[in-house]
Amino acid sequence: MKLGAFSVSLTVKDIHKSKAFYEKLGFKEKGGNIDQNWIVLKNGDAVIGLFQGMFEENILTFNPGWDGDAQNIEDFDDVRKIQEHLKNQNVDLIKEADASTEGPEHISLKDPDGNVILIDQHR
Repeated sequence: MKLGAFSVSLTVKDIHKSKAFYEKLGFKEKGGNIDQNWIVLKNGDAVIGLFQGMFEENILTFNPGWDGDAQNIEDFDDVRKIQEHLKNQNVDLIKEADASTEGPEHISLKDPDGNVILIDQHR
């Protein structure tokens, strides 16, 4: 199963302080909009998103159809195919994709320790 690009989405209290901190670790801004309280930072292959006031918990994020630079890749598993596989494995989903649609969609689930996982397809 191909989950796509991986990043960690961090919920932060002060996006400007968090951005400054991660820049000290060598991360560079690659996307988002700080005026909307979200940005994406990258250091090598490591990608983190900083989100202020958008959700309550940190999230492990996968993007089917994208590489680590948010560029389209041709060979990927659609989120609906991933959903079908997970359901066949008796994995409980918090949010399911509409299997009758195509294109952008997402699912979410929690691991056994309560960590939220988002599989977010943008194409």
